[in-house]
Amino acid sequence: MLSFLPKNPIEVMNDIKERCKARRKALNYTQKELSQRSGVSLGSLKRFEQSGEVSLRSLLRIAFVLECLEDFEKVCLPKEKMPKSIKELLDDVKTK
Repeated sequence: MLSFLPKNPIEVMNDIKERCKARRKALNYTQKELSQRSGVSLGSLKRFEQSGEVSLRSLLRIAFVLECLEDFEKVCLPKEKMPKSIKELLDDVKTK
């Protein structure tokens, strides 16, 4: 895929599951340990690491144990309005 194109939901889901799995391994947690620490069933954790499918509640519990819960605070924040042209950008700079 061309890197400048936005990712689709399946690609994002696969990226998240792979990053979580890598993080779990970096912290030296087995699936069973992460399951126990997070309160997410072992079956749900295994399904997540295989398919990427997991409830939001379970994902947030996993993220808490993997010490990356704060990453979710950035989801759906308002985006800064981008200028539509160089002229608009320069006009913006002049007024500040």
